[in-house]
Amino acid sequence: MDPAAAPAPAVPDSPLADTVLARLTELYAPAADPVRAEGAAAYMKHIAPFLGIPTPRRRALSKAVLAGTGRPDERDCTAIALRCWELPEREYQYFAVDYLRRYVTSCSSGFLPVLHHLVTTTPWWDTVDLLAAHVAGPLVAADPALARAMDRWIDDENLWVARTALLHQLRHKDATDADRLFGYCLRRADHPDFFIRKAIGWALREYAKTDPTAVRDFVEGARDRLSPLSVREALKNL
Repeated sequence: MDPAAAPAPAVPDSPLADTVLARLTELYAPAADPVRAEGAAAYMKHIAPFLGIPTPRRRALSKAVLAGTGRPDERDCTAIALRCWELPEREYQYFAVDYLRRYVTSCSSGFLPVLHHLVTTTPWWDTVDLLAAHVAGPLVAADPALARAMDRWIDDENLWVARTALLHQLRHKDATDADRLFGYCLRRADHPDFFIRKAIGWALREYAKTDPTAVRDFVEGARDRLSPLSVREALKNL
């Protein structure tokens, strides 16, 4: 489905989000560096404007933003993420991603529509990959019924949704559903886009750290279907 056709999730009321966003914009804006901002935007193919805050400085500012704020619930996480995504500069979205990584256990399966919105709004690898591994993955691990949602996402025409499904098990190690992983790789093996082909190889390479024999056997059996890029990435450390 075209993400532009889907309504954005409503931003819930959240006093915590009010506090966080007020502090965030107050601290981030003065730290902007226009020269760094232009370089960062160019590196990210101008997917979004940047403030130009170096990562160590940004994280230090984020720590100050969150000082004394306490643990959020799902409503707070939703409000903070959506409000950060409404701001134009990419660093605000990085803040939201870091926040969700930290507090993903506050979220339930009900957060999935919000995650879908984040993955399909101003999408690029810098946010999508972290959301896949550190938000989608833990949500599915906590509620295995969500794997059926990933089964739908892998077939989505939006490549970032499909990439999220491919990468959501990156950190699952022994808990990886290998049949599902291999099945996803085959279902999108003929996808022409670099980001899908690269994700197939990355997902396989990561699982090879847990079960190298299974990955090697899978790749050998599917070599005629997988792209050379996917094969090369999958076998890089084998």
